Amino acid sequence: MNGIALIEENDSLSVRIPMKIRKRGGRKEIQAPSGLEDAVDRSCRGNAFSVALARAHCWLEMLDSGDYSSIRELARALGLCPTYVTRVLRYTLLAPDIIQAILDGKEPESFTQGKLIGAIPAKWVEQREKWGF
Repeated sequence: MNGIALIEENDSLSVRIPMKIRKRGGRKEIQAPSGLEDAVDRSCRGNAFSVALARAHCWLEMLDSGDYSSIRELARALGLCPTYVTRVLRYTLLAPDIIQAILDGKEPESFTQGKLIGAIPAKWVEQREKWGF
């Protein structure tokens, strides 16, 4: 089964599982071998990109609900720089399938938060073309 081996030596038992290590959001993540993706607990993810996406949508909801009347007011309440809050809020403009790919850890290797500095294309088709989705 995909290179997985059960090895019995002397009085011990070892399980060998081939894996890949991938850099995501500045951190290393172990990728499950093909066929075992569903066995991996996705709640353990919590990479920086996923956290930033969650923050962006939470902050947008706080603005939309009227809790805060401006990004500056929200940033002050959060103790953050308004420029940072503005940059992260822009992640809410990403196409839904791009967001899902990031959350699932299936974004292209070259796609990072750094790629989102600057203008994000308004059209989702252009986003997919620009970043290789």
